[in-house]
Amino acid sequence: MAHLTLPEQPRSLAYWQQVVRSNPKLQTLLTPKLSDWIPHQPHPKQAAFLWLQGREAFYGGAAGGGKSDALLMAALQYADVPGYSAILFRRTFADLDLPDAIMDRSLEWLSGTKAHWSSQGKQWTFPSGATLTFAYLATERDKYRYQSAQFQFIGFDELTQFPETQYLYLFSRLRRLKDGQVPLRMRSASNPGGIGHEWVKQRFIVEGRTFGRVFIAASLSDNPSLDQDTYRLSLAELDPHTRAQLLQGDWDTVAGTKFQREWFPIVAEAPADCKWVRYWDRAATEKGGDWTVGVKMGVKDGIFFLTDIQRTQSTPKVVEDLIKQTAEVDGLGVEIWMEQEPGSSGVDTIDNYRRRVLAGYTFRGDKVTGSKEERANPVSSQAEAGNIRLVRGTWIGAYLDEVSQFPGGSHDDQVDATSGAFSKLSGGSRVFLV
Repeated sequence: MAHLTLPEQPRSLAYWQQVVRSNPKLQTLLTPKLSDWIPHQPHPKQAAFLWLQGREAFYGGAAGGGKSDALLMAALQYADVPGYSAILFRRTFADLDLPDAIMDRSLEWLSGTKAHWSSQGKQWTFPSGATLTFAYLATERDKYRYQSAQFQFIGFDELTQFPETQYLYLFSRLRRLKDGQVPLRMRSASNPGGIGHEWVKQRFIVEGRTFGRVFIAASLSDNPSLDQDTYRLSLAELDPHTRAQLLQGDWDTVAGTKFQREWFPIVAEAPADCKWVRYWDRAATEKGGDWTVGVKMGVKDGIFFLTDIQRTQSTPKVVEDLIKQTAEVDGLGVEIWMEQEPGSSGVDTIDNYRRRVLAGYTFRGDKVTGSKEERANPVSSQAEAGNIRLVRGTWIGAYLDEVSQFPGGSHDDQVDATSGAFSKLSGGSRVFLV
């Protein structure tokens, strides 16, 4: 490369663009690999993302920065290489199947080309033999469907919707043959917010540079393909917290007003002679959305111990099986409570669990009153005083992510189940059905 003399004073972006354009060797070095399957030139921030060769990188921040396009382009960069295998994840199938989402975008780009689409397998196969698969990880155990797979590219769209455990596990699927020339890449994109906000912020924003994890911060102004003025008007309708996250890519704005992460001491175990309850908030939807959550909590001498959380997003049958199995593990000494939904359907559900699913256990339905925030206030007060302890377990990360964002986060099922369990142990005033 020809010698490049740097100016004494910092120069503008336009200056450096002119330097690159006037130096063919430098231009070649700074141009990312593109394949024939990418239908348009990337914008500058997208090009920077595609240029990266390191193992781990994250794109986004603000909404409208072109992150889905950037991820899809990255997945397609080596689709002309025989044996190349890429996979792109969304949290649920419903997310994956949304109009204009990343899978729909691939159909727009690749339909009519020589690439073959399998609607059943949600997979593109290219003339080279390379593949690009679209998949989802709705439940924690979904990650094990890929335990024998091998990919050179793994991408997560809307990473803050995923728990850290799923993201880290997929690194075990990132591999290639000994003589493979395609770089191994874990790529992701997202806005701030969601259940994974805290761990994503920690991994990429706080400690990313230290560990070589690159964060490409993109905003609405970095995507000239979008009608930016109209989109800004849409974002202006949001609450200040969400607007700061999506318009400014603000990772520090705080949604939660009820709980702080540091209020919950983590201990090795709870006293064996606690009084115990398991409280279920049965709110799951099969393809994303709310969770069915069962919180096990005990109390002794005014100290409350949260020892286990079971949760799922699945069918009523799977929910029933989980609740029954959890009761068997907890034992007869643990009272079981379940929030009763309004109306006759709620009565029927409680009756079904009492007579059939949990026959032989101490089980009661619970009619709740007041808002979720009102029900969480006593828990918040005790947590601030250090009287609610968490017994060490794999569930703690997701739990703290949710409570620290309450009531502004995307989920509140664990908070609501905690409020129910606390109410039963503290003699709260909820109305219950024997």
